[in-house]
Amino acid sequence: MIGRLRGILVSKQPPWLMVEVGGVGYELEAPMSTIYDLPPTGKEVTLLTHYAVKEDSVALYGFLHESERALFRNLQKVSGIGAKISLAVLSGVSTQDFARLVQAGDVVALTKIPGIGKKTAERIVVELRDRVDGLGAGAPGISAVSNAPLDPAAEAAVALQQLGYKPAEVTRLVQKVAAAGDSAETIIRKALRAALGS
Repeated sequence: MIGRLRGILVSKQPPWLMVEVGGVGYELEAPMSTIYDLPPTGKEVTLLTHYAVKEDSVALYGFLHESERALFRNLQKVSGIGAKISLAVLSGVSTQDFARLVQAGDVVALTKIPGIGKKTAERIVVELRDRVDGLGAGAPGISAVSNAPLDPAAEAAVALQQLGYKPAEVTRLVQKVAAAGDSAETIIRKALRAALGS
């Protein structure tokens, strides 16, 4: 089992990252909460990881903070939630805010996250209410790191679709929030906030 990686950040194309460790490139999927806080490519990074083996695939997920990895793992203990929805949750709301929503039983707010319907939101509240205490401790602020990609809006659109948003909704969100000079990470952050009404 791979629990942590330390190496050079080779690329970041949300939600995918590549980290080179000892000459081997590890491809990981990461939530936007982690991608916002990554250093520029070419710099060293340390990621906590979650290694998932399924019948037909193997996947590696990366997180900068233990609170993110803990929430990612706890979410998948809820019936009907897999890795994709767990990443969408972490990309759309901080661990602190998620803990508050669950403890408050705010089903309506939870259903604004892609892939979460009313029944799933109700299960999350029931099954995770006792597990989210302390998840937000030391949660980081969000800071965007720009690598000046060729087409930030297109990169952001791809990432939003991979997070579960429909193409028409992605187009509307990106057109609404994108501004000249914005990095892909900035556009994604603004689009997620607009989608969640915050």
